[in-house]
Amino acid sequence: MAKLVLEKEMIYALIEAVRLSEEIKPSQDAKRRAFRKYGILGGKRDPLVTAIFYGIMKHLGVLDRMIEDIIGIEPLVLDPWLRAALRTVLEIMVFRDPSNKTVKLFDKPVAELLSTKTHPYTGMYYHRLFQSRLKSYKYNPTSREAVIEYKYFLPSWYVDKIREILGDEADQLFKSFDNPLPISIRVNTLKASVEEVMEILRKDGKNPVLSKIVPTVIKFQGPYNFEKSPLWRRGLVIIQEEASALASLILKPEPGMVVVDLAAAPGGKTEHMGELMKNKGRIYAFDINKLRMKRLKQIISRAGLTIVKTYLKDGREAPRILGEEIADRVLVDAPCSSDGTLMKNPDLRWRLRPEKVVELSRLQYELLEAGWRLLRKEGRLLYCTCSLLREENENIIERFLRKHSDARIIELKGPYSPGLLKGTMRAWPHRHGTIGFFYALLEKK
Repeated sequence: MAKLVLEKEMIYALIEAVRLSEEIKPSQDAKRRAFRKYGILGGKRDPLVTAIFYGIMKHLGVLDRMIEDIIGIEPLVLDPWLRAALRTVLEIMVFRDPSNKTVKLFDKPVAELLSTKTHPYTGMYYHRLFQSRLKSYKYNPTSREAVIEYKYFLPSWYVDKIREILGDEADQLFKSFDNPLPISIRVNTLKASVEEVMEILRKDGKNPVLSKIVPTVIKFQGPYNFEKSPLWRRGLVIIQEEASALASLILKPEPGMVVVDLAAAPGGKTEHMGELMKNKGRIYAFDINKLRMKRLKQIISRAGLTIVKTYLKDGREAPRILGEEIADRVLVDAPCSSDGTLMKNPDLRWRLRPEKVVELSRLQYELLEAGWRLLRKEGRLLYCTCSLLREENENIIERFLRKHSDARIIELKGPYSPGLLKGTMRAWPHRHGTIGFFYALLEKK
């Protein structure tokens, strides 16, 4: 097999992308910015350098263990540029097979970049480190946690949590995280038919496949430039995964209803509910993220919806703002650890933290309580997340049901797998070929 050959600009682009990814989310945006600066974006070198970048994101936790093994201190205390350079060089040295020419670029050229970006001493330190340790480094994990992380490229505590749920089947899930999903779009039925969109995709040389779960969702293999696509620009389609699109169908808002979406941005479900309501009624959409709310407004505008009123507010404030028992339907698509989307967001693996799950579960429960106060008698509330952890899903619903005698679960009998609590449902990436998702449909008695 041929050795990996890289150019200096490719290495510089990778280091800068890794550096920016600590500040810019999602990491794809950081990658695009750095690749554009070094003339990589959209060119012949883009696919190769992109693959290496996502390899770094996937291996990040293990790379940091290597850095600590080499220098004896926690990587997070290092200069950010030095940390990015070490992560990049170790990724290629350990997980790739670089040519001698490429290895030479890891020495003085990288040291020169660090001297320019930070301080000459940083470049000198890196140069000595490369000569003494990096050039011949071999990783040998010894602790149980390190061995597990090297095997699955996932935090060991997370592997243990999923094994508690799936047992030996967990290995299939972990493997599925390495398999990119096809592109998934949902047709805006206010503007186009499914067959019209399918025909346009066929003319573009795609082989679109209609979802068997959500009849307006179409899947096809990338790449696909949405920014240049008339389907996207004219609001004929929304980028949305099948499991996410199913949520609005389960909640089933109808024309003329009052609906509240408590964590609405970036707007895929808000837009979908507006379609199902045939642009009649009212949707109140809450979110605290300015950038994501801006995207929601763009999606709503492109889709041609006029029934959505947005609030740049915490969803927990909605009962104070709107009043209580005013909604026929409430969607609590709660902020979560998003581990069900790891095949789309490899850098999420190493942002998973047990303490963050505890923090999120507190927020999730409080949003659910706020949603319940908004709901009218005989109204319905859907609680959902793209997390696979019990702490963010069934545990929340069990706690809620113990407190609220006026709540009952509307049993979901498919199309995905039963949840760990009777009546709830889960989509599993390895079983269903979509992102991981949890659903619990509640009715106020």
